Amino acid sequence: MLTQVQDLNRKNYQDTLKIQESLRDKVLNNPSEDYLILVEHEHVYTLGKNANSSNILTKACDIIQTDRGGDVTYHGPGQLVAYPIINLKIRKIGVKSYVKKIEQLISDTLMHYRLETHVPVNETGIWVKDKKIASIGIHVSKGVTIHGLAININTDLSYFENIISCGIEGVKMTTLDKELGKKIAMNDIKKQLVSNFNIIFNK
Repeated sequence: MLTQVQDLNRKNYQDTLKIQESLRDKVLNNPSEDYLILVEHEHVYTLGKNANSSNILTKACDIIQTDRGGDVTYHGPGQLVAYPIINLKIRKIGVKSYVKKIEQLISDTLMHYRLETHVPVNETGIWVKDKKIASIGIHVSKGVTIHGLAININTDLSYFENIISCGIEGVKMTTLDKELGKKIAMNDIKKQLVSNFNIIFNK
């Protein structure tokens, strides 16, 4: 099964969501097709379907309600966002197993840069020691996924100060560049993520 990668470079959230929904319809009509969208968004806060809107402390940029899981998060330049549009039924993958595979995808990608990560008990996303570096929020309908994951590469972390990120009080965020003490090219980590995606999902 060959995943078609669409690298949108920089695109706002709403336009990207329309692309996700269009590709989801394609996958529903042809289960053998699947897609992986890569993108950096313009500054935006998004709310999960059960999010607490009071977790947005200051409106520093646009706010968009979504149907993904999870609470509030920030997307913006310097953050690699990936949206797999795949059919879990044809792959015989349950939703919980899918989330585990997404966690593995992020961890394996960051491990390429010798960055050790973990998922704390009762928390979500991927963490480096006591700081969060990546978030996960998905939606599955009729077996097909949309939304996905976001990894902070060289993100402006000040935008996270205006929210209670993922509804976790006192959460500290970090970036790949900050943890490594050097800059990593976005195209380099995109290649690593796509390679790991194919290993995990297209064996």
